Amino acid sequence: MSPKAPEDQYTAEPFVPDGADLPALRRAAAGCHGCPLHREATQTVFGAGDTHARVMLVGEQPGDQEDRQGRPFVGPAGKLLDRALAEAGIDPAHAYVTNAVKHFKFTQAEPRKRRIHKAPSLREMTACGPWLAAELALVEPELIVILGATAGKALLGSSFRVGQVRGTVLEEEIHGRPERLVPTVHPSSVLRADDREQAYQGLVADLKVAARALTRKPERKTNA
Repeated sequence: MSPKAPEDQYTAEPFVPDGADLPALRRAAAGCHGCPLHREATQTVFGAGDTHARVMLVGEQPGDQEDRQGRPFVGPAGKLLDRALAEAGIDPAHAYVTNAVKHFKFTQAEPRKRRIHKAPSLREMTACGPWLAAELALVEPELIVILGATAGKALLGSSFRVGQVRGTVLEEEIHGRPERLVPTVHPSSVLRADDREQAYQGLVADLKVAARALTRKPERKTNA
């Protein structure tokens, strides 16, 4: 029996270099074949932003523009997110943004037709988990903002429901680290909403919870 191709193993682990800094991780991720999504995507879209950021924003996956440009959140949803962050009191320039899945998953009726976003499977999210774990270990954010259901499932498991916990501060162990997280909707859902202004204000309200959480550092337990 011939050995499985790397993408059939559904794990990025063999591609994540030990002891790498963020630039080295980004270079390594460019060659990731840890799942089949790399076959159709233009390129890997790794995280970007302040490497010492107090807040990390985690979305679902790159969209069409991100896939073409190679950077996260550069399309319409990213522009809306930057505006909402600034309105909530979080400087987008001081944040680190990334996605649970680093390759664009899409459907396309025929060549040259518009590429339609398709939600990644739990297996694909799990395959990409080692990259997100490595980013968290290096950035060490004080707070993670979860953008949408897919990011929440990638970090907190398949039972996650964004509508049940959005705008609250959660404390969970993520990839072996105690983390504080604030879930909210993905900005792309605001763009699709029937009442876009109401949806946008809901996003801003959730991000204000994150901004307040950043001003209150968690108490550290001391040994008696």
